[in-house]
Amino acid sequence: MLSKRQASRVLAVAAAFTLASCSGYDNSALGVAVVGQPGDPFSESSDLSAGAVLVRASTVEGLVAFDDAGRVIPALADRWIVTDDGQSYIFRLRDGNWATGEPITAESARRAINAALKALDDGPLAHDLAGIDEVRAMAGRVIEIRLTRPMPYLLQLLAQPELGLYRKGQGTGPMSVTRSGGIATLSAIDPAKLGLPPIDKWAERTRQIHLHALPGAQAVAAFNDGSVDLVLGGRIQDFLQTRSVGILRGTIQLDPVVGLFGLHVMNDKGFLSEPANREALAMAVDREGLISPFGLGGWSATTRIVTPSLDGDLGTIGERWGEQTLDQRRAIAAARVRSWHGPAGTPSQERAPGARQSGAHHVRLRVWLPEGSGATVLFNRLVADFATIGVGLDRAKDADAADLALVDDVARYPRAGWYLNRLSCQAGRGLCSQEADARVAEAASAATPAERAALLTEAEAELTGANVFIPFGTPIRWSLVRGSVDGFSVNPWGWHPLMPLAWLTK
Repeated sequence: MLSKRQASRVLAVAAAFTLASCSGYDNSALGVAVVGQPGDPFSESSDLSAGAVLVRASTVEGLVAFDDAGRVIPALADRWIVTDDGQSYIFRLRDGNWATGEPITAESARRAINAALKALDDGPLAHDLAGIDEVRAMAGRVIEIRLTRPMPYLLQLLAQPELGLYRKGQGTGPMSVTRSGGIATLSAIDPAKLGLPPIDKWAERTRQIHLHALPGAQAVAAFNDGSVDLVLGGRIQDFLQTRSVGILRGTIQLDPVVGLFGLHVMNDKGFLSEPANREALAMAVDREGLISPFGLGGWSATTRIVTPSLDGDLGTIGERWGEQTLDQRRAIAAARVRSWHGPAGTPSQERAPGARQSGAHHVRLRVWLPEGSGATVLFNRLVADFATIGVGLDRAKDADAADLALVDDVARYPRAGWYLNRLSCQAGRGLCSQEADARVAEAASAATPAERAALLTEAEAELTGANVFIPFGTPIRWSLVRGSVDGFSVNPWGWHPLMPLAWLTK
Protein backbone atom coordinates (compact mmCIF):
# COMPACT_ATOMS: atom_id res chain seq x y z
CA MET A 1 0.00 0.00 0.00
CA LEU A 2 1.38 3.42 -0.96
CA SER A 3 2.27 6.01 1.65
CA LYS A 4 0.31 9.23 1.74
CA ARG A 5 3.24 11.06 0.13
CA GLN A 6 3.39 8.52 -2.69
CA ALA A 7 -0.34 8.77 -3.21
CA SER A 8 -0.06 12.55 -3.48
CA ARG A 9 2.43 12.09 -6.32
CA VAL A 10 -0.02 9.79 -8.08
CA LEU A 11 -2.92 12.20 -7.62
CA ALA A 12 -1.46 15.48 -6.44
CA VAL A 13 -4.55 16.92 -4.86
CA ALA A 14 -4.55 14.22 -2.20
CA ALA A 15 -1.53 15.87 -0.54
CA ALA A 16 -3.69 18.08 1.64
CA PHE A 17 -5.68 15.25 3.18
CA THR A 18 -5.30 13.25 6.36
CA LEU A 19 -7.12 9.96 5.98
CA ALA A 20 -8.85 9.38 9.29
CA SER A 21 -9.82 5.95 10.56
CA CYS A 22 -13.41 4.83 11.05
CA SER A 23 -15.36 1.61 11.02
CA GLY A 24 -16.68 1.76 7.43
CA TYR A 25 -17.09 3.89 4.35
CA ASP A 26 -19.82 5.40 2.23
CA ASN A 27 -18.83 5.92 -1.40
CA SER A 28 -22.16 7.27 -2.62
CA ALA A 29 -21.77 10.21 -5.01
CA LEU A 30 -21.43 13.74 -3.66
CA GLY A 31 -23.84 16.26 -5.17
CA VAL A 32 -22.20 19.58 -6.02
CA ALA A 33 -23.84 22.61 -7.65
CA VAL A 34 -21.89 25.38 -9.34
CA VAL A 35 -23.70 28.64 -9.99
CA GLY A 36 -24.27 29.03 -13.71
CA GLN A 37 -26.43 27.70 -16.51
CA PRO A 38 -27.29 24.07 -17.35
CA GLY A 39 -24.78 22.75 -19.83
CA ASP A 40 -21.95 24.95 -18.54
CA PRO A 41 -19.72 22.01 -17.50
CA PHE A 42 -19.70 20.80 -21.11
CA SER A 43 -19.15 24.16 -22.78
CA GLU A 44 -16.30 24.28 -25.30
CA SER A 45 -16.24 28.07 -25.48
CA SER A 46 -12.86 29.76 -25.12
CA ASP A 47 -14.43 31.90 -22.37
CA LEU A 48 -14.83 29.16 -19.78
CA SER A 49 -17.76 29.27 -17.37
CA ALA A 50 -17.29 28.33 -13.72
CA GLY A 51 -18.67 24.86 -14.41
CA ALA A 52 -16.41 24.33 -17.42
CA VAL A 53 -13.38 25.49 -15.41
CA LEU A 54 -14.09 22.91 -12.70
CA VAL A 55 -14.35 20.13 -15.27
CA ARG A 56 -11.23 21.28 -17.14
CA ALA A 57 -9.16 21.40 -13.95
CA SER A 58 -10.43 17.97 -12.89
CA THR A 59 -9.74 16.20 -16.18
CA VAL A 60 -6.70 17.98 -17.65
CA GLU A 61 -3.74 18.21 -15.26
CA GLY A 62 -0.93 20.70 -15.67
CA LEU A 63 2.58 20.55 -14.27
CA VAL A 64 1.17 21.60 -10.91
CA ALA A 65 -2.27 22.04 -9.35
CA PHE A 66 -4.04 23.61 -6.39
CA ASP A 67 -5.22 21.67 -3.38
CA ASP A 68 -8.40 22.57 -1.53
CA ALA A 69 -6.57 25.21 0.53
CA GLY A 70 -5.20 26.96 -2.57
CA ARG A 71 -1.65 25.65 -2.15
CA VAL A 72 0.41 24.63 -5.16
CA ILE A 73 1.03 20.87 -5.19
CA PRO A 74 2.51 18.33 -7.64
CA ALA A 75 0.54 17.12 -10.66
CA LEU A 76 2.33 15.96 -13.84
CA ALA A 77 5.53 17.25 -12.25
CA ASP A 78 6.30 15.57 -8.95
CA ARG A 79 9.02 18.01 -7.87
CA TRP A 80 10.83 21.16 -8.99
CA ILE A 81 13.58 23.60 -8.14
CA VAL A 82 14.01 27.31 -8.76
CA THR A 83 17.43 28.76 -9.52
CA ASP A 84 18.85 31.45 -7.25
CA ASP A 85 18.22 34.21 -9.78
CA GLY A 86 14.55 33.22 -10.04
CA GLN A 87 14.76 32.95 -13.84
CA SER A 88 14.73 29.19 -14.28
CA TYR A 89 12.23 26.60 -13.01
CA ILE A 90 13.30 22.97 -13.47
CA PHE A 91 10.59 20.30 -13.18
CA ARG A 92 10.95 16.54 -12.90
CA LEU A 93 7.93 14.84 -14.45
CA ARG A 94 6.31 11.94 -12.66
CA ASP A 95 6.51 8.34 -13.82
CA GLY A 96 3.54 7.14 -15.80
CA ASN A 97 1.68 7.63 -19.03
CA TRP A 98 -0.50 10.12 -20.81
CA ALA A 99 -4.14 9.11 -21.21
CA THR A 100 -3.18 7.86 -24.68
CA GLY A 101 -0.97 5.20 -23.09
CA GLU A 102 2.25 6.88 -24.25
CA PRO A 103 4.90 7.53 -21.60
CA ILE A 104 5.17 11.06 -20.25
CA THR A 105 8.46 12.44 -21.55
CA ALA A 106 10.20 15.79 -21.40
CA GLU A 107 9.70 16.35 -25.12
CA SER A 108 5.98 15.50 -25.11
CA ALA A 109 5.46 17.74 -22.07
CA ARG A 110 7.38 20.57 -23.73
CA ARG A 111 5.11 20.39 -26.75
CA ALA A 112 2.02 20.32 -24.56
CA ILE A 113 3.15 23.36 -22.57
CA ASN A 114 3.88 25.35 -25.71
CA ALA A 115 0.48 24.40 -27.12
CA ALA A 116 -1.24 25.55 -23.93
CA LEU A 117 0.63 28.86 -24.00
CA LYS A 118 -0.24 29.39 -27.66
CA ALA A 119 -3.93 28.71 -26.96
CA LEU A 120 -3.99 31.68 -24.57
CA ASP A 121 -3.74 33.90 -27.66
CA ASP A 122 -3.30 37.55 -26.63
CA GLY A 123 -5.53 37.49 -23.56
CA PRO A 124 -4.69 38.78 -20.07
CA LEU A 125 -3.36 35.41 -18.89
CA ALA A 126 -0.94 35.40 -21.82
CA HIS A 127 0.36 38.77 -20.62
CA ASP A 128 0.70 37.42 -17.08
CA LEU A 129 2.94 34.69 -18.54
CA ALA A 130 4.84 36.96 -20.92
CA GLY A 131 8.01 36.50 -18.86
CA ILE A 132 8.39 32.92 -20.15
CA ASP A 133 11.29 32.89 -22.61
CA GLU A 134 11.65 29.22 -23.48
CA VAL A 135 10.50 25.74 -22.49
CA ARG A 136 13.35 23.21 -22.85
CA ALA A 137 13.30 19.42 -22.78
CA MET A 138 16.22 18.13 -20.79
CA ALA A 139 17.30 14.58 -19.98
CA GLY A 140 14.64 11.93 -19.46
CA ARG A 141 11.60 13.45 -17.75
CA VAL A 142 13.12 16.83 -16.88
CA ILE A 143 12.01 20.12 -18.41
CA GLU A 144 13.13 23.68 -17.80
CA ILE A 145 11.08 26.86 -18.08
CA ARG A 146 13.42 29.79 -18.65
CA LEU A 147 12.24 33.33 -17.85
CA THR A 148 13.28 36.76 -19.04
CA ARG A 149 12.71 38.06 -15.52
CA PRO A 150 11.86 36.58 -12.11
CA MET A 151 8.19 35.58 -11.79
CA PRO A 152 7.58 34.84 -8.10
CA TYR A 153 4.04 33.62 -8.83
CA LEU A 154 4.82 31.41 -11.83
CA LEU A 155 3.68 28.26 -10.02
CA GLN A 156 0.29 29.82 -9.23
CA LEU A 157 -0.10 30.64 -12.92
CA LEU A 158 0.97 27.16 -14.06
CA ALA A 159 -1.73 25.71 -11.79
CA GLN A 160 -4.49 27.58 -13.65
CA PRO A 161 -6.95 25.34 -15.54
CA GLU A 162 -5.97 26.97 -18.84
CA LEU A 163 -2.47 25.53 -18.37
CA GLY A 164 -3.73 21.96 -18.25
CA LEU A 165 -1.73 19.79 -20.67
CA TYR A 166 -3.27 17.75 -23.47
CA ARG A 167 -1.72 14.87 -25.37
CA LYS A 168 -3.46 14.19 -28.70
CA GLY A 169 -6.54 15.99 -27.44
CA GLN A 170 -6.80 14.07 -24.17
CA GLY A 171 -6.20 15.18 -20.60
CA THR A 172 -4.59 13.03 -17.93
CA GLY A 173 -7.02 13.33 -15.05
CA PRO A 174 -6.99 13.09 -12.15
CA MET A 175 -10.68 12.51 -12.98
CA SER A 176 -12.74 11.45 -15.97
CA VAL A 177 -16.12 12.93 -16.89
CA THR A 178 -19.31 11.53 -18.39
CA ARG A 179 -22.54 13.32 -19.16
CA SER A 180 -26.00 12.30 -18.03
CA GLY A 181 -28.49 14.93 -19.10
CA GLY A 182 -27.29 18.18 -17.54
CA ILE A 183 -25.20 16.45 -14.87
CA ALA A 184 -21.45 15.93 -15.17
CA THR A 185 -20.35 12.77 -13.37
CA LEU A 186 -16.69 12.92 -12.44
CA SER A 187 -14.82 9.80 -11.32
CA ALA A 188 -11.31 9.54 -9.92
CA ILE A 189 -9.09 7.63 -12.36
CA ASP A 190 -7.46 4.49 -11.01
CA PRO A 191 -3.73 5.32 -11.09
CA ALA A 192 -2.96 1.88 -12.50
CA LYS A 193 -4.69 2.97 -15.71
CA LEU A 194 -2.10 5.75 -16.08
CA GLY A 195 0.89 3.47 -15.67
CA LEU A 196 1.28 4.38 -12.00
CA PRO A 197 1.57 2.07 -8.98
CA PRO A 198 -1.89 0.92 -7.84
CA ILE A 199 -3.43 2.21 -4.63
CA ASP A 200 -4.90 -0.47 -2.38
CA LYS A 201 -8.71 -0.53 -2.13
CA TRP A 202 -9.09 2.30 -4.60
CA ALA A 203 -12.88 1.92 -4.87
CA GLU A 204 -13.21 2.31 -1.11
CA ARG A 205 -11.13 5.47 -1.03
CA THR A 206 -12.91 7.53 -3.68
CA ARG A 207 -16.42 8.51 -4.69
CA GLN A 208 -18.00 10.12 -7.71
CA ILE A 209 -18.90 13.79 -7.93
CA HIS A 210 -22.23 14.72 -9.54
CA LEU A 211 -21.77 18.28 -10.76
CA HIS A 212 -24.85 20.38 -11.54
CA ALA A 213 -24.73 23.87 -13.05
CA LEU A 214 -27.72 25.85 -11.79
CA PRO A 215 -28.78 29.51 -11.58
CA GLY A 216 -28.15 30.97 -8.14
CA ALA A 217 -31.67 30.63 -6.74
CA GLN A 218 -31.96 27.04 -7.97
CA ALA A 219 -28.56 26.12 -6.57
CA VAL A 220 -29.54 27.41 -3.12
CA ALA A 221 -32.88 25.60 -3.34
CA ALA A 222 -31.09 22.36 -4.25
CA PHE A 223 -28.88 22.81 -1.18
CA ASN A 224 -31.86 23.48 1.05
CA ASP A 225 -33.76 20.39 -0.12
CA GLY A 226 -30.70 18.15 0.20
CA SER A 227 -30.19 17.50 -3.53
CA VAL A 228 -26.62 18.80 -3.25
CA ASP A 229 -24.26 19.11 -0.30
CA LEU A 230 -22.08 21.87 -1.71
CA VAL A 231 -22.68 25.03 -3.76
CA LEU A 232 -19.72 26.69 -5.45
CA GLY A 233 -19.20 29.83 -7.52
CA GLY A 234 -21.46 32.21 -5.60
CA ARG A 235 -21.17 35.92 -6.38
CA ILE A 236 -22.79 39.08 -5.13
CA GLN A 237 -25.77 38.90 -7.49
CA ASP A 238 -27.02 35.73 -5.77
CA PHE A 239 -25.78 36.30 -2.23
CA LEU A 240 -29.17 37.38 -0.88
CA GLN A 241 -30.51 33.92 -1.78
CA THR A 242 -28.42 32.48 1.05
CA ARG A 243 -30.74 34.04 3.61
CA SER A 244 -32.97 31.00 3.15
CA VAL A 245 -30.23 28.65 4.40
CA GLY A 246 -30.96 27.53 7.95
CA ILE A 247 -28.14 27.02 10.41
CA LEU A 248 -28.84 23.28 10.58
CA ARG A 249 -28.51 22.83 6.82
CA GLY A 250 -24.96 24.08 6.48
CA THR A 251 -22.74 27.13 6.53
CA ILE A 252 -22.05 30.06 4.25
CA GLN A 253 -18.33 30.27 3.55
CA LEU A 254 -16.68 33.42 2.20
CA ASP A 255 -13.32 33.23 0.45
CA PRO A 256 -10.73 35.93 1.42
CA VAL A 257 -10.09 36.88 -2.20
CA VAL A 258 -8.71 40.04 -3.79
CA GLY A 259 -9.25 41.32 -7.31
CA LEU A 260 -11.30 43.78 -9.35
CA PHE A 261 -14.81 44.71 -8.29
CA GLY A 262 -16.18 47.93 -9.72
CA LEU A 263 -17.41 49.67 -12.87
CA HIS A 264 -15.41 49.85 -16.07
CA VAL A 265 -16.11 52.88 -18.25
CA MET A 266 -16.99 51.40 -21.64
CA ASN A 267 -16.78 54.45 -23.92
CA ASP A 268 -15.66 58.08 -24.06
CA LYS A 269 -18.84 59.52 -25.58
CA GLY A 270 -20.66 62.58 -24.32
CA PHE A 271 -20.26 63.22 -20.62
CA LEU A 272 -17.75 60.36 -20.37
CA SER A 273 -15.34 62.02 -22.80
CA GLU A 274 -13.59 63.96 -20.02
CA PRO A 275 -11.56 62.24 -17.27
CA ALA A 276 -12.81 64.78 -14.70
CA ASN A 277 -16.39 63.79 -15.44
CA ARG A 278 -15.56 60.11 -15.09
CA GLU A 279 -13.90 60.95 -11.78
CA ALA A 280 -17.12 62.67 -10.68
CA LEU A 281 -18.93 59.34 -10.93
CA ALA A 282 -16.30 57.65 -8.78
CA MET A 283 -16.54 60.44 -6.22
CA ALA A 284 -20.30 59.95 -5.85
CA VAL A 285 -20.16 56.30 -4.82
CA ASP A 286 -20.73 55.41 -1.16
CA ARG A 287 -18.72 52.20 -1.18
CA GLU A 288 -19.61 50.98 2.29
CA GLY A 289 -23.25 51.83 1.56
CA LEU A 290 -23.19 49.67 -1.56
CA ILE A 291 -22.46 46.55 0.45
CA SER A 292 -24.26 47.33 3.72
CA PRO A 293 -27.56 45.70 2.58
CA PHE A 294 -25.74 42.37 2.25
CA GLY A 295 -24.55 42.24 5.86
CA LEU A 296 -21.03 41.16 4.92
CA GLY A 297 -18.69 41.71 7.84
CA GLY A 298 -15.05 42.27 6.99
CA TRP A 299 -15.60 43.42 3.41
CA SER A 300 -12.91 45.91 2.36
CA ALA A 301 -13.80 49.00 0.34
CA THR A 302 -11.15 50.82 -1.66
CA THR A 303 -10.80 53.66 -4.16
CA ARG A 304 -7.59 52.11 -5.53
CA ILE A 305 -7.44 49.98 -8.66
CA VAL A 306 -4.82 47.66 -7.15
CA THR A 307 -5.76 46.14 -3.80
CA PRO A 308 -3.63 47.89 -1.15
CA SER A 309 -0.71 46.15 0.61
CA LEU A 310 -0.04 43.42 -1.96
CA ASP A 311 3.49 42.11 -2.48
CA GLY A 312 5.51 44.79 -4.24
CA ASP A 313 3.19 47.64 -3.22
CA LEU A 314 5.46 50.61 -2.52
CA GLY A 315 2.79 52.35 -0.45
CA THR A 316 3.09 55.57 -2.46
CA ILE A 317 -0.46 55.41 -3.83
CA GLY A 318 -3.11 55.95 -1.20
CA GLU A 319 -6.87 56.09 -1.11
CA ARG A 320 -8.35 58.89 -3.19
CA TRP A 321 -10.04 62.00 -1.76
CA GLY A 322 -8.91 61.11 1.75
CA GLU A 323 -9.26 64.68 3.01
CA GLN A 324 -12.86 65.04 1.83
CA THR A 325 -16.09 63.72 3.26
CA LEU A 326 -18.57 61.93 1.01
CA ASP A 327 -20.79 65.03 0.98
CA GLN A 328 -17.87 67.23 -0.02
CA ARG A 329 -16.93 64.85 -2.83
CA ARG A 330 -20.48 64.79 -4.08
CA ALA A 331 -20.70 68.58 -4.05
CA ILE A 332 -17.62 68.82 -6.28
CA ALA A 333 -18.94 66.08 -8.56
CA ALA A 334 -22.38 67.69 -8.85
CA ALA A 335 -20.79 70.99 -9.87
CA ARG A 336 -18.95 69.21 -12.69
CA VAL A 337 -22.18 67.62 -13.90
CA ARG A 338 -24.05 70.94 -13.86
CA SER A 339 -21.30 72.78 -15.72
CA TRP A 340 -20.74 70.22 -18.45
CA HIS A 341 -22.03 71.01 -21.95
CA GLY A 342 -21.73 69.28 -25.29
CA PRO A 343 -19.17 70.26 -27.91
CA ALA A 344 -21.36 72.99 -29.45
CA GLY A 345 -22.11 74.59 -26.10
CA THR A 346 -25.58 73.06 -25.87
CA PRO A 347 -26.70 71.05 -22.82
CA SER A 348 -25.25 67.54 -22.75
CA GLN A 349 -28.61 65.81 -22.68
CA GLU A 350 -29.57 67.30 -26.05
CA ARG A 351 -26.40 66.41 -27.97
CA ALA A 352 -24.28 63.78 -26.30
CA PRO A 353 -24.50 60.13 -27.44
CA GLY A 354 -23.60 58.94 -23.94
CA ALA A 355 -26.27 60.94 -22.15
CA ARG A 356 -29.89 61.92 -22.58
CA GLN A 357 -32.57 64.01 -20.90
CA SER A 358 -34.74 62.46 -18.18
CA GLY A 359 -36.50 64.42 -15.48
CA ALA A 360 -34.19 66.44 -13.27
CA HIS A 361 -31.06 64.55 -14.28
CA HIS A 362 -28.60 66.61 -16.28
CA VAL A 363 -26.86 63.43 -17.54
CA ARG A 364 -28.20 59.91 -17.94
CA LEU A 365 -26.06 56.79 -18.36
CA ARG A 366 -26.56 53.06 -18.84
CA VAL A 367 -24.95 50.43 -16.62
CA TRP A 368 -24.64 46.69 -17.14
CA LEU A 369 -24.94 44.39 -14.14
CA PRO A 370 -25.59 40.63 -14.13
CA GLU A 371 -29.05 39.29 -13.35
CA GLY A 372 -29.94 38.51 -9.75
CA SER A 373 -31.55 40.03 -6.68
CA GLY A 374 -28.17 41.11 -5.30
CA ALA A 375 -27.35 42.91 -8.53
CA THR A 376 -30.71 44.70 -8.33
CA VAL A 377 -29.84 45.92 -4.83
CA LEU A 378 -26.46 47.07 -6.13
CA PHE A 379 -28.13 48.87 -9.04
CA ASN A 380 -30.60 50.64 -6.76
CA ARG A 381 -27.78 51.85 -4.51
CA LEU A 382 -25.87 53.17 -7.54
CA VAL A 383 -29.01 54.92 -8.79
CA ALA A 384 -29.29 56.69 -5.43
CA ASP A 385 -25.58 57.57 -5.35
CA PHE A 386 -25.49 59.01 -8.87
CA ALA A 387 -28.74 60.91 -8.32
CA THR A 388 -26.97 62.98 -5.65
CA ILE A 389 -24.81 64.55 -8.39
CA GLY A 390 -27.50 64.85 -11.06
CA VAL A 391 -26.76 61.68 -13.02
CA GLY A 392 -29.54 59.25 -13.88
CA LEU A 393 -28.89 55.57 -14.39
CA ASP A 394 -30.62 52.94 -16.52
CA ARG A 395 -29.84 49.25 -16.72
CA ALA A 396 -28.35 48.01 -20.00
CA LYS A 397 -29.13 44.57 -21.43
CA ASP A 398 -25.48 43.78 -22.08
CA ALA A 399 -22.03 45.28 -21.66
CA ASP A 400 -21.78 46.29 -25.32
CA ALA A 401 -24.80 48.57 -24.95
CA ALA A 402 -23.61 50.06 -21.64
CA ASP A 403 -21.68 53.16 -20.66
CA LEU A 404 -20.52 51.43 -17.48
CA ALA A 405 -20.16 47.69 -16.84
CA LEU A 406 -19.51 45.70 -13.69
CA VAL A 407 -16.17 43.91 -13.48
CA ASP A 408 -16.06 41.17 -10.85
CA ASP A 409 -12.84 39.14 -11.14
CA VAL A 410 -10.68 37.35 -8.58
CA ALA A 411 -6.92 37.89 -8.92
CA ARG A 412 -4.99 34.80 -10.04
CA TYR A 413 -1.92 36.07 -8.23
CA PRO A 414 -1.56 38.96 -5.75
CA ARG A 415 0.55 41.41 -7.75
CA ALA A 416 -0.16 44.73 -9.44
CA GLY A 417 0.56 43.21 -12.86
CA TRP A 418 -2.61 41.12 -12.73
CA TYR A 419 -4.83 44.21 -12.23
CA LEU A 420 -3.06 46.23 -14.90
CA ASN A 421 -3.22 43.42 -17.45
CA ARG A 422 -6.98 43.01 -16.88
CA LEU A 423 -7.58 46.71 -17.58
CA SER A 424 -5.07 47.04 -20.42
CA CYS A 425 -5.90 48.11 -23.95
CA GLN A 426 -5.03 44.58 -25.14
CA ALA A 427 -7.74 43.15 -22.88
CA GLY A 428 -10.27 45.11 -24.93
CA ARG A 429 -12.85 45.50 -22.18
CA GLY A 430 -13.52 49.23 -22.27
CA LEU A 431 -11.61 52.47 -21.90
CA CYS A 432 -7.92 52.06 -21.17
CA SER A 433 -4.69 54.02 -20.90
CA GLN A 434 -1.91 53.68 -23.46
CA GLU A 435 0.41 55.45 -21.02
CA ALA A 436 -0.31 52.88 -18.31
CA ASP A 437 0.31 50.05 -20.77
CA ALA A 438 3.64 51.62 -21.75
CA ARG A 439 4.78 51.62 -18.12
CA VAL A 440 3.75 47.97 -17.76
CA ALA A 441 5.76 47.13 -20.87
CA GLU A 442 8.79 48.91 -19.43
CA ALA A 443 8.35 47.01 -16.17
CA ALA A 444 8.58 43.72 -18.07
CA SER A 445 12.22 44.46 -18.90
CA ALA A 446 13.15 46.18 -15.64
CA ALA A 447 16.60 45.30 -14.33
CA THR A 448 15.58 44.87 -10.67
CA PRO A 449 12.44 44.04 -8.69
CA ALA A 450 12.54 47.55 -7.17
CA GLU A 451 12.59 49.17 -10.61
CA ARG A 452 9.76 46.92 -11.75
CA ALA A 453 7.65 47.81 -8.70
CA ALA A 454 8.25 51.52 -9.32
CA LEU A 455 7.14 51.26 -12.96
CA LEU A 456 4.01 49.30 -12.04
CA THR A 457 3.21 51.97 -9.45
CA GLU A 458 3.53 54.59 -12.18
CA ALA A 459 1.22 52.51 -14.36
CA GLU A 460 -1.41 52.40 -11.62
CA ALA A 461 -1.11 56.17 -11.20
CA GLU A 462 -1.60 56.67 -14.96
CA LEU A 463 -4.64 54.39 -14.99
CA THR A 464 -6.07 56.10 -11.91
CA GLY A 465 -5.65 59.53 -13.50
CA ALA A 466 -7.39 58.35 -16.66
CA ASN A 467 -10.45 57.44 -14.54
CA VAL A 468 -11.41 54.46 -16.68
CA PHE A 469 -12.34 52.22 -13.72
CA ILE A 470 -14.42 52.94 -10.61
CA PRO A 471 -13.26 50.57 -7.85
CA PHE A 472 -15.66 49.46 -5.13
CA GLY A 473 -13.55 47.03 -3.10
CA THR A 474 -12.75 43.33 -2.96
CA PRO A 475 -14.85 40.79 -4.91
CA ILE A 476 -17.31 38.61 -3.02
CA ARG A 477 -17.14 34.82 -3.41
CA TRP A 478 -19.32 32.50 -1.35
CA SER A 479 -20.07 28.80 -1.06
CA LEU A 480 -22.64 26.73 0.81
CA VAL A 481 -21.09 23.77 2.61
CA ARG A 482 -22.85 20.93 4.40
CA GLY A 483 -21.18 19.99 7.66
CA SER A 484 -20.53 16.46 6.42
CA VAL A 485 -18.41 17.62 3.45
CA ASP A 486 -14.65 17.01 3.58
CA GLY A 487 -12.14 18.40 1.12
CA PHE A 488 -13.35 22.00 1.07
CA SER A 489 -11.44 25.01 2.44
CA VAL A 490 -11.78 28.72 1.94
CA ASN A 491 -8.72 30.17 0.24
CA PRO A 492 -7.35 33.38 -1.33
CA TRP A 493 -8.04 32.25 -4.90
CA GLY A 494 -11.68 31.29 -4.43
CA TRP A 495 -10.77 28.02 -6.13
CA HIS A 496 -12.31 24.73 -4.98
CA PRO A 497 -11.09 21.67 -6.94
CA LEU A 498 -13.28 18.59 -7.14
CA MET A 499 -10.69 15.85 -6.63
CA PRO A 500 -10.20 16.57 -2.89
CA LEU A 501 -13.98 16.18 -2.51
CA ALA A 502 -13.77 12.70 -4.05
CA TRP A 503 -11.41 11.33 -1.39
CA LEU A 504 -13.02 9.37 1.42
CA THR A 505 -11.87 8.91 4.98
CA LYS A 506 -11.23 5.30 5.86
